[in-house]
Amino acid sequence: MIDLRTLREDPDRLRASQRARGEDDSVVDTLLDLDERRRSALTAFESMRAEQKSMGKSVSKAQGEEKAALLQRAKDLASQVKAAEAEAEKLGAELDEVLQTVPNIVDESAPEGGEDDYVVLETHGEPRAFDFTPKDHLELGEALGAIDMERGAKVSGSRFFFLKGVGARLQLGLLNMAMQQAIEAGFTPMITPVLVKPETMQGTGFHVAHDKEIYRLPEDDLYLVGTSEVSLAGYHAQEILAADDLPLRYAGWSSCFRREAGSYGKDTRGIIRVHQFDKVEMFSYVRPEDAQEEHRRLLAWEKEMMAKIEVPYRIIDTAAGDLGMSAARKFDCEAWIPTQGRYRELTSTSNCTEFQARRLAVRYRDKDGKPQHLATLNGTLATTRWIVAILENHQQADGSVVVPQALRPYVGLDVLEPPK
Repeated sequence: MIDLRTLREDPDRLRASQRARGEDDSVVDTLLDLDERRRSALTAFESMRAEQKSMGKSVSKAQGEEKAALLQRAKDLASQVKAAEAEAEKLGAELDEVLQTVPNIVDESAPEGGEDDYVVLETHGEPRAFDFTPKDHLELGEALGAIDMERGAKVSGSRFFFLKGVGARLQLGLLNMAMQQAIEAGFTPMITPVLVKPETMQGTGFHVAHDKEIYRLPEDDLYLVGTSEVSLAGYHAQEILAADDLPLRYAGWSSCFRREAGSYGKDTRGIIRVHQFDKVEMFSYVRPEDAQEEHRRLLAWEKEMMAKIEVPYRIIDTAAGDLGMSAARKFDCEAWIPTQGRYRELTSTSNCTEFQARRLAVRYRDKDGKPQHLATLNGTLATTRWIVAILENHQQADGSVVVPQALRPYVGLDVLEPPK
């Protein structure tokens, strides 16, 4: 959540951020009012509580009518203290409830606007000129015996699929290559839970009560993650980390689940937008002052992975109105998809500053031994969707697909060919 001290000292910063996101900035006045009333209630409670403590000493020394009066005053004061405490707690709960709905403050460097107002920062490679009509990834995948959407739908419903044969080998090779790169960069490999408690999901920055993208198991009050970021963000919840251990970097491998509730009619063909996929996700815990530099590092590791699959891609700076709740800034790597004639997102990296750490109570001790909230960042190294870009960009006229050089040791094949 946002820092209350920042809210008090510079409320216009949050107002500007809310407007940049296309959100209502009147929430700032609501927060300021609740915060002021809560602090006043706390002050009143503490004042009466102090009087209550001192009165106990006076009562023990008094006699007769004076003692009776003091006892009556103590009784009245006890009732007032209880009421003041209840009021402070009520206002604190109301403040926290509103705070939970307010997204992170947007980095001032993020572009203005909405989904289509991104800024292209870099472009790598040129789209291939085919001397034949290229096939899309699903036609290729079916001919290769790699993707089976029909049986996926039969077993689980629409937007589910089977990866089989060379398709399974391609995904395992891709994710293993991503994990190996992460390990070599100093990340601790993690196989993470895919079911989490509501406080973990909420703490990471998702509205468990309103987010239609999340799968929920109501009987167990557990949620299926849409990214291992959720599990990794909750890994150190309620902990105070040693400053000397920072930065802490984890690479989480997990299946991910998304309802895709708001995407009816979009990308219904193939495996671009599906309900279940696998992913290797980087996650960093750093000091707040190191967050921007860490963000650049995560992007550099993503670029390294993109280069290994040898596809044209670009990097975009996501506009403020298209940022997720937790992100202050986000960079996407988008690969060229030949049959669509456009770039599509393969990976992204977000700087969440101290937003998630405040919600999950993750702190570290500074040089004076005082607990401080740290910053969290995330970045994707590979997902199932990368198969789309690999198949389409490396296809041959005979329906085979050349495996990128760096990926061959992990797949065990130089070329993917239709089964005979």
